[in-house]
Amino acid sequence: MKITIFGTGYVGLVTGACLADVGHHVLCMDVDQGKIDKLRNGHIPIYEPGLESIVKHTVEAGRLAFTTDTKEAVAHGVLQFIAVGTPPDEDGSADLQYVTAVARSIGQYMDEYKVVVDKSTVPVGTGDRVKAAVRSELDKRGLELEFDVVSNPEFLKEGAAITDFMKPDRIIVGTDSERAKGVLHEVYYPFNRSHDRMIFMDIRSAELTKYAANSMLATKISFMNEIANLAERLGADIENVRRGIGSDPRIGYHFIYPGCGYGGSCFPKDVQALTRTARDCDYDSRLLNAVEAVNNAQKHVLFDKISHYFNGNLKGKVVGIWGLAFKPNTDDMREASSRALMQDLWNAGASVQAFDPEAMEETQRIFGDQPGLTLCGTKEQALKGADVLAICTEWKEFRSPDFAAIAATIKEPVVFDGRNLYEPEMLERHGMIYYAIGRGRNQFHGG
Repeated sequence: MKITIFGTGYVGLVTGACLADVGHHVLCMDVDQGKIDKLRNGHIPIYEPGLESIVKHTVEAGRLAFTTDTKEAVAHGVLQFIAVGTPPDEDGSADLQYVTAVARSIGQYMDEYKVVVDKSTVPVGTGDRVKAAVRSELDKRGLELEFDVVSNPEFLKEGAAITDFMKPDRIIVGTDSERAKGVLHEVYYPFNRSHDRMIFMDIRSAELTKYAANSMLATKISFMNEIANLAERLGADIENVRRGIGSDPRIGYHFIYPGCGYGGSCFPKDVQALTRTARDCDYDSRLLNAVEAVNNAQKHVLFDKISHYFNGNLKGKVVGIWGLAFKPNTDDMREASSRALMQDLWNAGASVQAFDPEAMEETQRIFGDQPGLTLCGTKEQALKGADVLAICTEWKEFRSPDFAAIAATIKEPVVFDGRNLYEPEMLERHGMIYYAIGRGRNQFHGG
C-alpha cells in the first residue's frame, strides 16, 4: 500500500520505517527541511537500536522516501498517518495545534478517499476535531469527498521500538467505518500472521486506551517508589519486597523496579494530559494526581541522599554521574531524572562530571556551556577528580564495573545508585559505601 506519515519524530520515523520494511511504500513528510535533508543523506536524528539499518535498506529499495511538500504527501497515500508532536501546554493539556494543522492540510489537498489515522497520543475527542478540520477545508473547496478518521495509538517502548512494532502485543484501532477497518487490516496484515492482534473499538475508547495504559504503568512505578521510601524507614530491603510481590502473577515483575523517578516523552506528559482531561469533565483524578506528585518528589531523592552525606554542604563538591538519558538504549533526555539531580547539585554549589553512552550530544544541546557541567568521553573519565559517584540510568555497561578502580579513583568511595544496579554486600566487599533506593535502614532518605 501507499502510506503517508506526517512527522519524522520518534513515532513517525519508526512507524514509517517498519511499514516500509514489510513492503509498503511510505512517504514521510516533515516541515523541517534540515531534518529531511539529513534523513535523505542517511542521518538518523534519534538513537533507536535497529532503526538506522531499516531506514537505510528501505530507502535503497525505494520503499521509503522523505519530503517537505505537503501536497505531494497528501497525494501519495490512501492512508494519512498523523504522527506529529503533542507537547504539554502550560496547563498540562496536550497541545493539538500540529495535529489539527496536518488535518487541515489533508483537507486542503485531498482529491480522493483517505483514511486519516491519529498515531500521535491525543486526548479523547481529538478524532472529532480532526474530522471537523478536514471537513471544514473540504467545504471551503466545495467538495463532498469521502474520508474516515481512525485512532491507532502507538505502544512503542524507546529502546525496543522496532521489536514492539514488528511483534506487537496488540494493535488498537478506533473506528466505526467498515471500509477503514478493511484498509487497516491490509496495512497490518504482515504483523498478524501468527494470530490476529487487532482490537477494534470506537474512536474515543481507543484514544483513552493509550492514556490509560501509560498512566497504569506510571502508577506501578510510583507505587513501588512509595514502598521503597517506606522500606528505608522500616529497615526493609525493597529488592526482597519486589521479588516477593512480583511472583504474584496478578502483579508481575514489569514496572515494579524502584528508582529515582520515571521520565521520557510519554509517562509524564500523558499522566498530566489525562489529569487535565479529568478536570475538564469535572472529575477529581486523585490517584493520577498522586502518581505525578510521587514521581516529581522521587526525582530529588538522589540529591537528598548526597546532600545528607555531605551534611548539607555541597559547595565545591564534584559529583560524577553515570547515565543521563531517561532510560537505557535511547538518547532521550526529556523529563530525565538526571536533569533534576544536576539542577539540584548546581543550585547547591556542586559541579557535575557526566557520561552517557548515547545522550552526550543531546545533553550538550540542552545545557550548552552550563557552568559546573563537564561532559566526559568515558565512564572512567567521569570519575577522575569526582568526590562521589551517582547513577541515574541503568545502561548495561554500568552493571559490572571495576569496583576496585572506582574506589581508587573517586575521592570518597561512595556510590549513590538511583537504579539499584548492585547488591550492597558486593560494594561493601570492595570497601565502598553504597546508597540505593529502599535498601534498608542504612540509606539516607531525607526529611
